[in-house]
Amino acid sequence: MQVRGYAASSAVEDLKPFNFERREPRSNDVVIEILYCGVCHTDLHIARNHGGYTRYPVVPGHEIVGRVTKTGSEVKRFQAGDIVGVGCMVDSCQSCSPCRLGFEQHCLEGATFTYNGGDRQDKSTTFGGYSSHIVVSEKFCLSIPDGLELSAVAPLLCAGITTWEPLEQWNIGPGSKVAVIGLGGLGHMALKLAKAKGSEVTLFTRSSGKEDDARRLGADAVVVSTDNAQMQSVSGTFDLIIDTVPYEHDVNPYLPTLSFNGTLVLVGYMGPLNEPVSAGALVFGRKAIAGTFIGGIESTQKMLDFCGEHSIVSDVEIIRIQQINEAYERMLKSDVKYRFVIDMTSV
Repeated sequence: MQVRGYAASSAVEDLKPFNFERREPRSNDVVIEILYCGVCHTDLHIARNHGGYTRYPVVPGHEIVGRVTKTGSEVKRFQAGDIVGVGCMVDSCQSCSPCRLGFEQHCLEGATFTYNGGDRQDKSTTFGGYSSHIVVSEKFCLSIPDGLELSAVAPLLCAGITTWEPLEQWNIGPGSKVAVIGLGGLGHMALKLAKAKGSEVTLFTRSSGKEDDARRLGADAVVVSTDNAQMQSVSGTFDLIIDTVPYEHDVNPYLPTLSFNGTLVLVGYMGPLNEPVSAGALVFGRKAIAGTFIGGIESTQKMLDFCGEHSIVSDVEIIRIQQINEAYERMLKSDVKYRFVIDMTSV
């Protein structure tokens, strides 16, 4: 089927209109008319080949909400007219240990990502949600709870599940004390989700002036991490710190604020930690530095259902697809509260 979209053709070119062919639906596939697609920092990094592994042309987008228009003969969970979501993955081997445990994102054969990946059957390059339609295996389609603003649901498929996963893995709930480093697309979702789980929530920020917004989003307290007195006042406090900072930074100042058995979890940065980490800060108090990466399909559905029960969505600014290159430049300047979402009817 012919599809309209926007693609980058090289690391130095703007995204431009791009017409391409989607596969005809297989027996277990769902065809989706895309209504909204969130804009993730990963989209920009891959469009500009920051990691050195982009396959051009690339159609970004992995925070997708749309309407089912057609289903394959073996599809049982969805029918035409259903509102569904597609996140960061569209396939995995389904047979390795992580897949069997529900962690398809850690597939030992390599998960097939929604864009810039390779289809497991025909080896074609996957194209993402900056497009009018997408064809996806039923297994990797998600149900969207009723009553949520669909445009604001889209970022839950990446920013939401990325910050939900550590809350689940470390059993955060009433009585837990959680801190979030950074107030952006990921950070604002971490505040909302941690608060809804019943924990006491603190925002770490390098700049003052964010307290009102942070409290609106769920923070009980705000600590300026460059203020030594404020940092000392929360020494030994937090069961979990979710680090959402998307660039190289020093984690050492935050380790003393962990409680006994506390963990700092990296979710925002994939590069090297170039500042040496103090082993003593970990050894004394059984503290840890860990990392999590998005979430499996079962976990993502659980997160969406939780958001439906608690009326949680992202704070978004809706744009037309023709504004995507401007949005990338604004995103680099953190000039958005807190996630751009494309109205894909504009494609």
